[in-house]
Amino acid sequence: MPEPINKEPAKQTRDDFPYRISVPTRWGDNDMLGHVNNVLYYRFFEAVVVRFVMEEAGVDWLKDEISPQAVETLCRFHRPLSFPETVEAGLRVAKIGNSSVTFDIGLFGEQDDTPSATGHFVHVFVNAETLKSQPIPEKKRKVLEKFT
Repeated sequence: MPEPINKEPAKQTRDDFPYRISVPTRWGDNDMLGHVNNVLYYRFFEAVVVRFVMEEAGVDWLKDEISPQAVETLCRFHRPLSFPETVEAGLRVAKIGNSSVTFDIGLFGEQDDTPSATGHFVHVFVNAETLKSQPIPEKKRKVLEKFT
């Protein structure tokens, strides 16, 4: 596994996140202060993680016997986002354990070189029936390793 990125979170760049998607903001996302309400940042995190897990790792929560479940999230706010910006959400795999994976996430405003927010999302792979942790399936582990 490559060396972890040791930059201060607010000084990371888009290039630090090999998987990226665009997430448009909506009129109703802004709060009374004129910027995207803090709860929406977690929706942006969820959007990039779910898209990555489905499209890259091939997870199908309805059919897979072993699938990832969120166990921890964290968000650090560095500067506000605001409608009508389109947010670029970036993801990299920060850590792969036996049954868990940690995704580092960065949210970037249209004109910003550094993130408006950074954080992480931790998934544990579990058996669909028992909800007990299971080793990450090898095929999915190989995909995760490509995004470190």
